[in-house]
Amino acid sequence: MQPRPQSHSAALGPGCTGPSLANPTPLAFDQQRQVAQAPSCGAEAFAVDPAALANGQPRKHTTYPYVTGTSVLGITYKDGVLLASDTLGAYGSTKRYKSFDRLRKVNESCIVGAGGELSDFQYIMRLLEELSDDDFCMDDGHTLKPAEVHSYLCRVLYNRRNKMDPLWNSLVVGGFHAGKPFLGTVGMQGTNYTDAHVATGFGNHLARPLMREHHRPDMSEDEATALLHQCLKVCYYRDKNSINKFTIAKVSAEGVTISEPFALETEWRYKLFENPAANAAGAW
Repeated sequence: MQPRPQSHSAALGPGCTGPSLANPTPLAFDQQRQVAQAPSCGAEAFAVDPAALANGQPRKHTTYPYVTGTSVLGITYKDGVLLASDTLGAYGSTKRYKSFDRLRKVNESCIVGAGGELSDFQYIMRLLEELSDDDFCMDDGHTLKPAEVHSYLCRVLYNRRNKMDPLWNSLVVGGFHAGKPFLGTVGMQGTNYTDAHVATGFGNHLARPLMREHHRPDMSEDEATALLHQCLKVCYYRDKNSINKFTIAKVSAEGVTISEPFALETEWRYKLFENPAANAAGAW
């Protein structure tokens, strides 16, 4: 008796739909399929068939980010470090999640901010929380220092890059230890550096020129905050995946504090904003 025809997905394997799953149709011994998933009774396989997946295409993991955050800015001042970002999680060009905290506390001396795929950032924070839990359980008075967190994240992102399954994030690590501020960034391929001011995403192009011009190592907290506000305003004007809702995180000798969300005063009545394409070559 020949097996009855049935409708099924080639990826899931034959026999996963229809009555033949409950009542398998035996095949002659010489007609049995020579695959690992074929049951000994002769029925069609109903497990995932690797042959159906081996279509010559590579497996794709995080090949494109879905829900993303934009720029994260970081700056040092004489008493600590400030990090700033908006609270948007954009689904493509849709401003979908408007209250996502992209600045997170690691411990009392370190904070992490992230741009890029937000689900990958949540995974990274789970890794850091496990390390913080281990420190708490050891109860020996030692915690991860900011430079150690930065080095650890460099290894994690580089390791995932080598597996061709990258964590699609650009991270900023800020901290304060032994009387000195620490500020570094890590890219999705494990590329990293430390500096007195850093930025991710469009902030590299829009905010860092302002930081290079106005930053000083002996800045007060108020001066550093004012500079960050100026940079955030420019990023909001020029980056379509940004919203006017920001948070600023501070780490100093007193510990870590993250502000409540706030909005900045903006001005849209500039002449160049009224007709931005007036002097653009080739504009309609």
